[in-house]
Amino acid sequence: MLFFLYPAKFPIARYNLAMSPARKFRVLFVCLGNACRSPMAEVIARKLASDVMESSSAGLHPLGRVPEATDDTLRANGYPAHGLTSKPLRRDAVDSADVIINMSGRPIDCLFGNARPVGNPRISQKVENWTVEDPYGEGPATYQRILEELESRILLLAARLRDKQRAANS
Repeated sequence: MLFFLYPAKFPIARYNLAMSPARKFRVLFVCLGNACRSPMAEVIARKLASDVMESSSAGLHPLGRVPEATDDTLRANGYPAHGLTSKPLRRDAVDSADVIINMSGRPIDCLFGNARPVGNPRISQKVENWTVEDPYGEGPATYQRILEELESRILLLAARLRDKQRAANS
């Protein structure tokens, strides 16, 4: 009641009521086995950029499990690693994604197989190809280096998406 009688005393509340939350970008991280790079990217994005993106991951040929080295590296760097699974790339994930980060090293025509009709510009416009080494089977130092590279790339991606978000809300 006081809010309506004395709005100057509650300027933050008045403006917060008028603000609507910005829509988050759906980002799909894809690699070969969905065991190392893409699950790490998914978790990193959830922690560093949850304000601007909803992250998920998938693999072209999912390993079926997330290696202990992936979990260990994430936990050692303060990221929650529980509940990670290795999942296949699905058409609905491709269709619903706003941005697809391709870390598979495969050309876009091979990336989606039957899920992507050849020459579909709508899908290819969503794709960013990131060259990121696959740490599978390597030692802890390689996993750590890959995690740090993913952090840097995700921070840059998040900054670009925040800029897009601001431009859309202007």
